[in-house]
Amino acid sequence: MVNNKDKPWHKRLLAKVTALAAAVCMMLLPATAHADMQGIDVSNWQCGIDIANTQADFVVVGTTWGTGQVNNNCLVSGVNTDANCMIAQAQASGKKFGLYHYAMGGNPEAEAQFFYRNTSNYWRHGIVALDWEMDDNPAWGNWDWVRRFMRECERLSGGVRPLLYTAPVASTIPSDIRAKYGLWIAQYANTSPTGYQASPWMIGVYGEAMRQYSSAGVVNTWSPIDLNIFRGEAWQWDLYSNPAGKTQTTTPPQAEKPTGPRHRRHPWRLRQRPAAARRARRELRQGHGDRQPATQRHHYRRAAADDRRRHARDRPLR
Repeated sequence: MVNNKDKPWHKRLLAKVTALAAAVCMMLLPATAHADMQGIDVSNWQCGIDIANTQADFVVVGTTWGTGQVNNNCLVSGVNTDANCMIAQAQASGKKFGLYHYAMGGNPEAEAQFFYRNTSNYWRHGIVALDWEMDDNPAWGNWDWVRRFMRECERLSGGVRPLLYTAPVASTIPSDIRAKYGLWIAQYANTSPTGYQASPWMIGVYGEAMRQYSSAGVVNTWSPIDLNIFRGEAWQWDLYSNPAGKTQTTTPPQAEKPTGPRHRRHPWRLRQRPAAARRARRELRQGHGDRQPATQRHHYRRAAADDRRRHARDRPLR
C-alpha cells in the first residue's frame, strides 16, 4: 500500500482527480467491450468432463452423428450418451448451452430428423448447430445438402434456425446461407496451447456469430479442448436458441359476441322495472298476497289515470 500522507496537498488532490477520472472512463466504456462470451465445445472425446466446475460462460455439446452409424467412446449408435449429463451440469452451474449434429453426408432430411428426435427437449432452450466438415462426409462441398438439412430442422422445430459450423471454406459459403443462418467459424492462428482470448486472430472477418479460435485450449478441468468466443451477450444467445422468444401462456378462447342486431328495450321500460318490483314488494308487505285479477287491476289503473288527466285539465294555468 502506498503512503500519500507525506506528499504535498496539490499532488494528493491530483492523484484523487486522476483516479476519479479513470473510474468515470471505465463507467462510460461501451458495453460491447465486455459483452462477448467465452466457452468450450465438447463431444465424445471429452466423456466425463466436469462441466459444472469448468470456467466457461457456455458449452456446446456434440450430441448426434449421421443417422446412428457411429460408435466411439461414449458415442453409441450415433448418440452421445454423456450429453444429458453435460447439459445438466451446464444448466445447474448457470452456463448457456448448445448442441450440434455432425453431418455424415447421408440423406439430409433423415439426419435432421435423427438430430431432432434425439434432442428435441433441448431445442428452444439452447443453441443448435450443424457441424459441416470434410471428414466422414461424402456430401462435402454440396451446399444444397446444407440447405435441405437446415430447412428440415426449421420445419421440425417450428422455426429454429441452426448455426452453421465450418472451417476452411468460410469464404465460399453461399450468400443465401450466410444471410439466413448464423455462422460458427473455426480458424486458428496457430496450434499452440492457449487460454481464453479476448480478441482472437481475424475475429469477425466473416461476420460470424461465434468463432472457434483454438483446438489446443487449456481450461481448469480439461486440456486440450476447443475454445470459442460468442460475439454477443446472453440475451443474444437466447435469440438464437428461441427466435420466437419465451413461450407465451395460452389463454382460454373468449366467448364470441353476437354479431347480429341487438334488440333495444325502450328506456321507459327500463325505468319502469324497479317501480314494478317495489310495488310488488309493497303489496306483499301489506298482506296483498292474493292480488286482484289482472283485468281488474288494469281497470283500476285506467280509472286512476283518467282521474289524473281530468284534474290536470281542470287545474288553472299559472
